[in-house]
Amino acid sequence: MEQILTRFVVPVNNEIFLKDPLSSELGKRIIRESPALIVHLGMESFNFKRLSETVGSTEAAIYRYFENKHKLLVYLTNWYWGWLEHNLVFGMSNLPDPLDKMKIAIQLLVDGPVYEKNEYMDIPNLRLLVTQESYKAFLTKEVDVENSSGFFKQFYRFTDRIAAIVSEINPKYNYPKTLVSTLVESTLLHAFFLKHMPKMTESGLVGEQKLGFYFDWVFKTLKDE
Repeated sequence: MEQILTRFVVPVNNEIFLKDPLSSELGKRIIRESPALIVHLGMESFNFKRLSETVGSTEAAIYRYFENKHKLLVYLTNWYWGWLEHNLVFGMSNLPDPLDKMKIAIQLLVDGPVYEKNEYMDIPNLRLLVTQESYKAFLTKEVDVENSSGFFKQFYRFTDRIAAIVSEINPKYNYPKTLVSTLVESTLLHAFFLKHMPKMTESGLVGEQKLGFYFDWVFKTLKDE
């Protein structure tokens, strides 16, 4: 399975980029090197000049691929959610029980992707990027226009899969999408808190302990009395 994902390419809306970064070696370096640089600098300090120095190119050359750093961030977050969706699909294969499927989904949200090797993307740094900066991809004035253009399609695909699992567990539950969006937001925020504001969450939890809160919350919420 890992061999399949090694060369897997997440399809990203072509309106997000000016030139497909996977079409050239420079483009591949841009998307592979940028997550770590953004994590290091933060989106506020990150710019294409710094990125050009990292990838050994010119600032002008990077602008041939992405109109601005916001579009690059949207591209990278799309990649993450698409990658996580495929981790979920592979993890759920041959699992008939929707409770087991939900456990896989929660584990991926809390711990990140199981499969971390990809020829085109640095998955561990992409995970850090999403934890620290992904809100900035949609908390903008342009969100409505970008949403109508399909900029967040991969995120919707991933969350719709989990919402379908919610409905499998309890078809009578009226709020599957709200539950899933709240779950995703919570796991991202608590990963951020654990790294930067540890007094906001329990630290030192490992294994099943890290997942315990989410298992309790989701399964008790979906319990069909």
